[in-house]
Amino acid sequence: MKALVTGANGFTGSHLVKALERHGASVVGLVRRTSNCDRLNGSGLERVYGDIADREAIATAMQDVDTVFHLAAYVDLGLVDETEMARVNLEGTRAVLETAQSQPTPPRLLYCSTIGIYGDTRGTVVDEAFQRQQTDFSSAYDRTKYRAQELVDRAAAEGLKVVSVMPSGIFGPDDPHFGPAIKLFLSGWLKGWPGGDRMTGVVHVEDLVEAMILAVERGTPGEHYILSASELSLRDMFAILSRETGIPVPAEIPQPLVRAIGNILDPIGRLFKWNPPLGRERIHYLYDRCVRVSGAKAKRELGWQPRSIEATLQDILDQLRSTN
Repeated sequence: MKALVTGANGFTGSHLVKALERHGASVVGLVRRTSNCDRLNGSGLERVYGDIADREAIATAMQDVDTVFHLAAYVDLGLVDETEMARVNLEGTRAVLETAQSQPTPPRLLYCSTIGIYGDTRGTVVDEAFQRQQTDFSSAYDRTKYRAQELVDRAAAEGLKVVSVMPSGIFGPDDPHFGPAIKLFLSGWLKGWPGGDRMTGVVHVEDLVEAMILAVERGTPGEHYILSASELSLRDMFAILSRETGIPVPAEIPQPLVRAIGNILDPIGRLFKWNPPLGRERIHYLYDRCVRVSGAKAKRELGWQPRSIEATLQDILDQLRSTN
């Protein structure tokens, strides 16, 4: 296999590059010249420099490639640059799809989507057959990824061999999202946390990238595959970490206080062009929006065997401890 990975320098992309190399693949990565590529240290990646919406760079990177993994995305909530997010997530995906379709022999393509395309499931566990009920969008990220998925599904209907994967919460020792909270917890300084009842789907990043490889090898073109090992509440997650470390579970921060803080920080962020760590949009995701999914189809059709949530958290603890 000769594979192109967009977003190769990111959290998931860098793990995918190394997994593909372990599988014996030759890997090309599309990265910007300004990107931090430290995560790719030690890999044999062939780098092609260019923006995700630069069709000439994409065409160069796609030469002699038989498989494309499109992972590049602008992922954030809150006070974001919505124009830039649409350019990366929507127009970047359009550029990748149309460049692939224009090749003499179009490559197989995997698109990394998100469970967020299903919208608010109101606490109901859904699978790939679920039709989105939420008529509006909770964020610019929600909107741009949904519209990009429409482009992917249209390309599949036109004959492009593309499969889509929808990861839930992606965890790993170098996870830039929940990872810092686990590190703070291990230091003993995480005394409080909001939204303890929020259900979170979990997938270890190494299991995720293995599922991506399985999806291009065994998946049916045009199909969607939810990638989630299982789910649990944030409170239960901290309880597992507490049991393994002896560190007390962080106290629940009262919801009215959290909402008040968000209402204060949002206008400050707008004034100073700063995206606060706790704003109204993040609070909406924490308390008001609940997307719950089942990863049974990927396990059944792809032969995917992800580790349990407990094993995921134990692996993260072990690796973080070994680096301290």
